[in-house]
Amino acid sequence: MSKAAEIDIASVSKIYGTTTAVHAISLKIPAGTYCCLLGPSGCGKTSTLRMIAGHETISSGDIRLGNTVVTDLPPARRGTAMMFQSYALFPHLDLIDNVAFSLKMKGVEKDERRAKALDMLKLMQLEGYATRRPAQLSGGQQQRVALARALITDPEALLLDEPLSALDPFLKIRMRAELKKLQTSLGISFVHVTHSQEEAMALADLIVVMNDGRIEQAAPPRAVFERPATAFVARFMGDHNVISGRIASQTNETVMISVPAGADFLAMSDGQIGLSDTGDIAIRTDHVRVGTPSAPGLGFTGSVSNVEYRGSSVKLTVNGAGIEDFTAILTDKSFFANPVKVGEAIPLCWDREDAIVLGRLKH
Repeated sequence: MSKAAEIDIASVSKIYGTTTAVHAISLKIPAGTYCCLLGPSGCGKTSTLRMIAGHETISSGDIRLGNTVVTDLPPARRGTAMMFQSYALFPHLDLIDNVAFSLKMKGVEKDERRAKALDMLKLMQLEGYATRRPAQLSGGQQQRVALARALITDPEALLLDEPLSALDPFLKIRMRAELKKLQTSLGISFVHVTHSQEEAMALADLIVVMNDGRIEQAAPPRAVFERPATAFVARFMGDHNVISGRIASQTNETVMISVPAGADFLAMSDGQIGLSDTGDIAIRTDHVRVGTPSAPGLGFTGSVSNVEYRGSSVKLTVNGAGIEDFTAILTDKSFFANPVKVGEAIPLCWDREDAIVLGRLKH
């Protein structure tokens, strides 16, 4: 395989008519990284991927692959390969000819391209199906053919547009493991668009959370999970409660937030909050407990609105102290030692270090 290369996106924008789909984003994806572009529909992640691939023109800014500025190069000359959501296989060709198609377009001799295509099918453990047509394969097998076809060009980076969305849940999990194994063994960068938090957490070395054409956070999965940069990231990842309110007081280490018509809440700050009037704090859902707070601002009493049994855990939804739909994820052991019912009033609490102050994007 060819050498992996760093992808450097410098102040790249995409404008369609009067709509800005991507707002001057900058991002460095180190060589050999599994990067997931994560976000809701319409956040600009697919436009970004297509601009890296060359299937979408860049309105302003530059994209560099290794030492080459590829901004104006056609897709075939970029050193990237794209795997589409629909797989786009040719129904009338067998697997060898499907995989070898791009080499045929480049004028590679028949024997050479077929030999290389067979090697790629071996890599995907599909050599026994070489003479079959795509319609005779399962969804997972078709996906591996599409991967082989993208990788036969020896790309420096493989670009994947929601590659697992068409698969059933069990196959999704198996293909996730295969993609990760493949990326590690090839050593090239994979840039993978998804709207699934779970998929991004399972696969990525680098998660880039996008919203409304901007990057909210670019960090390893653990950092995105434990230290979400903004309220959007905390809510989108789904593992934090976000409390927004007026900043009542702040020191170098703490911030106190007042919720309209509700309680005050304390959070740990890194001293960089600034003197804004309002702020957001986040509390990990699995760090919330049932019990009396150890200090003011580290809990509240509310009414249970929903109890959801999840096997190893139980999800409680609580309303109170000016907050709607506050979530606590309890272990099944702690819940059943002291079960609660919908309508019951209960105290919730958490530790001082489990409440963090969130940043806000400057638009």
